[in-house]
Amino acid sequence: MTPRWKPLAIFYLALAIAGLGITWTFNAIAIVQNSAWFGEWFANGAATQSLQWDLVVVVAAASIFIVVEGRRIGMRWAWLFVPLSFLTAAAFTVPLFLALRERRLSRLRDEGAGSTV
Repeated sequence: MTPRWKPLAIFYLALAIAGLGITWTFNAIAIVQNSAWFGEWFANGAATQSLQWDLVVVVAAASIFIVVEGRRIGMRWAWLFVPLSFLTAAAFTVPLFLALRERRLSRLRDEGAGSTV
């Protein structure tokens, strides 16, 4: 039985799409404006740096969670979300992983229920 897209998985998928669209819109603007990407990222004031380091810590924790949880539930390619975060955006890959995780958990629940019948 193929798992359906349940509401929580759809919500995570919508967040992934929004995260990719929003971040890449601003990436495109930065490219068009010929911005000094990392220079601007780290040269701002303390409040901006607080947000930046907040993101770094969250992405580090999310990366570990993705690898460990992916292995735990048998998602063979889950580790690919970590480098993909650097190529796209964590705002895309983390919710995308969570959406696919929900589908995997749904499949595991269905298989578990089917084996007891």
